[in-house]
Amino acid sequence: MTARFLDRMFRPRSVALIGASQRPGSVGHVMVVNMLAGGFSGPIMPVNPKGGTLEGLTVHRDIAALPQPPDLAVIATPPDTVPGLIAELGAAGTRAAVVLSAGFGESANVALHHHGESLRQRMLDAARPHLLRIVGPNCVGLMVPEIGLNAGFAHLMPRPGKLAFVAQSGAVIVSVLDWAAAHDIGFSHFVSLGDMADVDFGDLLDYLARDRHTDAILLYVEAITQARKFMSAARAAARGKPVVVVKAGRHEAGARAAASHTGALAGADAVYDAAFRRAGMLRVRDLDDLFGAVETLAMLPRSVFRTRDGKVADRLAILTNGGGLGVLAADSLIDVGGRLADLSAETLTRLDAGLPPTWSHGNPVDIIGDAPGARYAAALEALLEAPECDAVLVLNCPTAIASADEAAQAVVEVMTRRGLETTRPVLTSWVGAKTVANARARFSANRIATYDTPDRAVRGFMQAVEYTRNQAQLRETPSAAPDAFVPDMAAAQKLVDAVLSDGREWLTGSEATDLLRIYGVPMADIRVVAADPVAAAAAAKALTGPGSVAPGAKLALKILSRDIVHKSDVGGVVLDLANAAEVEQAAVAMLARIVHAMPAARLDGLMVQPMIERPGAHELIVGLVDDVQFGPVVMFGQGGTAVELIDDKALALPPLNILLARETMSRTRVWSLLQGYRGRAPVDIDAVASTLMRLSQIAVDIGEICELEINPLLADNEGVIAVDARVRVRAMPAGETAADRLAILPYPRQLESAFVLGERQLLLRPVRPEDEPAFRAAFGRLRPEDIRMRFFAPLAQLDHDMASRLTQIDYDREMALVLVEADGGTGADGDGLYGVVRLIADPTGESGEFAVIVSPDLAGRGVGRRLLEHIIDYARVRGMTEIWGDVLHENGRMRALCAELGFVESRIAGDAVVVRVTLDLRRPGGAQTSLVSSA
Repeated sequence: MTARFLDRMFRPRSVALIGASQRPGSVGHVMVVNMLAGGFSGPIMPVNPKGGTLEGLTVHRDIAALPQPPDLAVIATPPDTVPGLIAELGAAGTRAAVVLSAGFGESANVALHHHGESLRQRMLDAARPHLLRIVGPNCVGLMVPEIGLNAGFAHLMPRPGKLAFVAQSGAVIVSVLDWAAAHDIGFSHFVSLGDMADVDFGDLLDYLARDRHTDAILLYVEAITQARKFMSAARAAARGKPVVVVKAGRHEAGARAAASHTGALAGADAVYDAAFRRAGMLRVRDLDDLFGAVETLAMLPRSVFRTRDGKVADRLAILTNGGGLGVLAADSLIDVGGRLADLSAETLTRLDAGLPPTWSHGNPVDIIGDAPGARYAAALEALLEAPECDAVLVLNCPTAIASADEAAQAVVEVMTRRGLETTRPVLTSWVGAKTVANARARFSANRIATYDTPDRAVRGFMQAVEYTRNQAQLRETPSAAPDAFVPDMAAAQKLVDAVLSDGREWLTGSEATDLLRIYGVPMADIRVVAADPVAAAAAAKALTGPGSVAPGAKLALKILSRDIVHKSDVGGVVLDLANAAEVEQAAVAMLARIVHAMPAARLDGLMVQPMIERPGAHELIVGLVDDVQFGPVVMFGQGGTAVELIDDKALALPPLNILLARETMSRTRVWSLLQGYRGRAPVDIDAVASTLMRLSQIAVDIGEICELEINPLLADNEGVIAVDARVRVRAMPAGETAADRLAILPYPRQLESAFVLGERQLLLRPVRPEDEPAFRAAFGRLRPEDIRMRFFAPLAQLDHDMASRLTQIDYDREMALVLVEADGGTGADGDGLYGVVRLIADPTGESGEFAVIVSPDLAGRGVGRRLLEHIIDYARVRGMTEIWGDVLHENGRMRALCAELGFVESRIAGDAVVVRVTLDLRRPGGAQTSLVSSA
């Protein structure tokens, strides 16, 4: 339901307090006192069957006695009463409620738990007919300081500010309130979500992303519900303002058991980490870091964390008047994966000119304990001019022979002279307490990030770097020529269906090989299945004898069993066998071992294959696993038999493109080895990334696959080859599709349709991230008048940020259809992009804004009308109730077209230049195109 009616929750005109109480210290009494103390200006209406007065307010005996339906109801009554109250409030016209009461299924007692779950469902059923939104139950409430709304029972009211804080835990809420009061931090919203029966993190992200009073969003997360809604809302919010998250339970003791290495490695917390990163959010480790990160992001413009060539700026120079302090900061930087800038000869020469001979002549730049302000200024200027330094951390420890205030003022003057918005990032840490208080205040007043310890400063810097990386990932454009492959989905599905029909959950080795071959994964393809040791020996002779496929090669022998997943754990793999005799002997011993270790295992035979000779290859592991919250997850890491002990892996949510695949790989330790070292050639990185993309496509296409593992995947400069694979399947619930499992909706290929224009064959398809260069090129061919009619203002060019926003869309929230060449491409230099029609849904999914633009080459040929008809049909299929657009009053052609299609015009208050056109989709009519039938 997303943000529907949340304006009633956070901007109510009137509030009812149901369960108000005369008893001091009770929740019902505290919520009345809090509401009055907050200064809310609208009607406050306590409700209690006893009536009377409370804190000077008239107490109404029931909801029916209220003088008006409240916009917001705050409920603190026994849980059994709540469903009935919700039904009565909804019928009266209330559209928002905060349920403070507990007892809705959180109890460990089985009987109480089942009763609470029943109450919870009855409460939701009562709210549903009226679309009444519920925060809670079992929550502390919510606060909107700007309007004096304190709808809960917390002990403090924060001052107004620009931060929104949202948490599940009531204990965290009250703790942060205390912390914020001590640090004089203000908030736009303070929300306790409790059990999230209805309103959840996705809803709040949608609402707060559009809230003009909120500059940054802070989350304390214990669990996510409705992963796709969360990911869509998070990605949209993070594009507009910083979203910083603390996730509790980083070291979950009760991680679920898994049958494969991939499943064991892909723990729940690691999946959350991948989700937050993909959404462009910043994850921090604790509440202290949460507010530190907000200060860092607020003080340091985000643009300065990118180098001139667009890379993330992560090389730090440390400037200090104390050598030990600088070394501590450098150690902290290395500990968290940061990089010390390597000072160039030119920079060292410049520093020599302004510093005494005893300075450190390296990074950290120690300018000695007697450093006056002028020395700080000279060193800082040199480092800010150094191209090898992306940021500077300035440290100061108080001494009796130099003024900390003077040093701080020197830093401020340098930054002011250079301009805070254009210079490289500068962070400061004046270490101490009383003697450095004025210096810190000076930094804060001049919007220069400052921290009480070097370690916190370094963490703040790395948080900004990580945030920039995550934001860059949101906007990065993949290659215009992606690794295109078209798998035989029907053959893959038939193979999986046959396994399920056979009552099995694991594919045999040959079946797994066949599946991966369908998706273009290079496989070790020379293998023979033998029924017994004698047959295995015969197979060995046939494989390696004179004139065979692998004469003289060493052999590998493996057990085939639908019941044995990790063959090596039970002695089911023997390598480096020289001849048929050794194979037969090894097979006899292998069968004896397995019968002893797993007597119930069904043995399907033996597999004999030549050893793969790739002496310089790295052993990698790649795979898929289903997460209970986020669905399929792709894993990459260092492989071999000790993968759990090595624990070098990275996770990513599908779908993946080449850039996302490479970024996932770069988060592992083995990534550095893959670049080549000590004469060992670099690995073909794109071949590995392509394999991850193909696994991602399997997750998109085949919903029955719940675990897939290739270990090892051998990778070298010649490419990759999968030596062994295992695949696990399970039947999908009735009515569920493969796409339903995904937290991020993949490219909707089913929306592609042929577009015939005279004698030309074109294709109408959803936009792809790879289309960004074509968008920028096509924009350059538009006439100034076309640009003004579409964007309502003259634009000289379409920059990367805007173009990436137009092409990297969330298909669950937005749709853009592009008219391109018949082969799906955009031609040379984007000259094959002929038109775009776009529809952006609001967070409720019921209404959406459309826009359409056509290449001047096709103007006047009815293309705009056909594009608009397609998007209208798409909106109807999505179940939307209306679409609308803003049109310049002078744009007579577009207004006439909209009138022909049934749009109704209306004036926008206070705007004489623009008219709004709206189409009610609940009315029948409208041509049904091939787009609809294919959807």
